Amino acid sequence: MGEEYENIYKFENLYRSYRMAARGKHGKADVIAFETDASGELWRLHDELEARTYRVSGYNRFMIHDPKTREIQALSFKDRVVQHSLCDNALRDYFERRLIYDCAACRLRKGTHFAMRRLSGFLRDFYREYGTEGYFLKCDVRKFFDNIDHDILKKMLRKYPDAEVKALLYDIIDSYHADTGKGLPMGNQTSQWFALYYLDRIDRLIKEKMHIRFYTRYMDDMVLIHHDREYLKACLADIRQAAWEERGLELNEKTQIFPISQGVDYLGWHFYLSDSGKVIRRLRTSNKRRLKRRLNSYRRKYAAGEKSYEEIKMSIRSYNAHLKHGHAWRFKKRLLSRLVLTRGRG
Repeated sequence: MGEEYENIYKFENLYRSYRMAARGKHGKADVIAFETDASGELWRLHDELEARTYRVSGYNRFMIHDPKTREIQALSFKDRVVQHSLCDNALRDYFERRLIYDCAACRLRKGTHFAMRRLSGFLRDFYREYGTEGYFLKCDVRKFFDNIDHDILKKMLRKYPDAEVKALLYDIIDSYHADTGKGLPMGNQTSQWFALYYLDRIDRLIKEKMHIRFYTRYMDDMVLIHHDREYLKACLADIRQAAWEERGLELNEKTQIFPISQGVDYLGWHFYLSDSGKVIRRLRTSNKRRLKRRLNSYRRKYAAGEKSYEEIKMSIRSYNAHLKHGHAWRFKKRLLSRLVLTRGRG
């Protein structure tokens, strides 16, 4: 049995993973049930993993509307503990060595704000060379998670150095939609890493063959910047072909080429260059509407006694932190000025 696999079920690592998985969720029913005998539950997980009898126990499915309607497939809490230990003690190091620098999402210090800073930096660098005469190629994959092919993914992982870890990864991949052999559950921590790695071939094509200097990707959301529209058209044709032939994926209708002056939507913000070379980041209109609806919902729930002032205060603090990453001061001022909380009369 490989040393890397042993690290996954070491009690101290499982305990650390349990603390991470439970953070901010101690009031959830499945977490409460686990914590009534946390030590016993962790030792049972330890024994199952050591004996190679551990199997994913199944998925809970629910819908979210944030901003579009999608189904989330969530693991039980004990499975989430295993996912944390697997990712923290094995997968992170493996994938970090293989992904390009500008591939962002679940990586350490490479979340949404990293990707936003990179795009802004690319725009500033582009302006110094070409001014505002240039273009974005925005690529987006049609139903990305639903169309990840199990066989292709497992083939990509065939050289994983620890055979026991690889067997566990294969079991996790096949625990979802084994009948169709396609799709990854969005709620899995492993799915985030698999999804990043699944498009690594496209990243390499863009950086190493097309030599696109100004390129960033967040999961399946890709942005390329270049001064030549015709060259971006050729790049798009090659990306489309490689995505289909090598990964069985199609690009969706959001995939387009935009003038830099028109700007591009990325990670909930609209990025564009001013004539003076300033990078402007405006909150997307759809996100503004969503924030307004949420604050209206908070006002109603507070009046009905369904939400506390402290809960709303924490949410507002989170929105404030998010809005600081763009040019949204006026919008934030207008939005918060309308949030008047009053309790309804009993």
